[in-house]
Amino acid sequence: MDFTEDQIRRYARHIILPEVGGTGQARLLGARVLVVGAGGLGSPLILYLAAAGVGTIGVVDDDTVDLTNLQRQVLHDTARVGWPKVESAAAAVASVNPDVTVVPHRLRLDAGNALALIGDYDIVADGSDNFPTRFLVNDACRLAGRTLVSAAVLRFDGQLATFKAGGPCYRCLYNAPPPEDEIPSCAQAGVLGAMAGVMGSLQATEVLKEILGIGDSLAGHLLIIDALSTTIRKLRLPVDPACPLCGRSPSIHDLSEHSRSADGQASHACG
Repeated sequence: MDFTEDQIRRYARHIILPEVGGTGQARLLGARVLVVGAGGLGSPLILYLAAAGVGTIGVVDDDTVDLTNLQRQVLHDTARVGWPKVESAAAAVASVNPDVTVVPHRLRLDAGNALALIGDYDIVADGSDNFPTRFLVNDACRLAGRTLVSAAVLRFDGQLATFKAGGPCYRCLYNAPPPEDEIPSCAQAGVLGAMAGVMGSLQATEVLKEILGIGDSLAGHLLIIDALSTTIRKLRLPVDPACPLCGRSPSIHDLSEHSRSADGQASHACG
């Protein structure tokens, strides 16, 4: 594509990278990424995708900005408390990069809309804060043939993984959702705001790598970060032969099981 003079200046630090160049930047501008959750993880993720020039960013979130969010959700500000988060996200991105189109999806992701919504994007980045939504997004991405970059954060700890065709899925890590209230939410256990920034930024990095097709994909591995001990571990995550979604004898062929648990799902991110 032909870049304008402003675009050449805006993306200069990308274009001079041999791994990106003009071809890679054009690929970013043509990419479509769906972000599930405009909260603690989605905030840095959306901002860095927008700054990088990802052309279309869909944002799924049915929540509104609350004062308690601002300790970590840097996408929003005090003046936008009470706004729908998808509208606040669109306003923030517009101030960062006019090349980027934000498609707001102010809705609750469920079995009835997940496949169609996810199928409209190239890559999905999940920053939701509950297991029902995480399993729904995982299953829909695998059924729709879409790469999923998934991050999680709680207290001082974070996890990051990429799931794509031919490799393990989220169910290879966690076979099924744990019992309700077994694992506390961010609202119950707390979260270091800067840690959400670390994980969302790493998530953005992996999304950009997948779009550009550069470096080593995180697929087949799990990254675990402990901020208190300043340790980072990268573990191999193999396909579980007994996985009900991607194993040898899969039993999940649609999203029907999520219809039965729809009341427990939400689409907003940590916090």
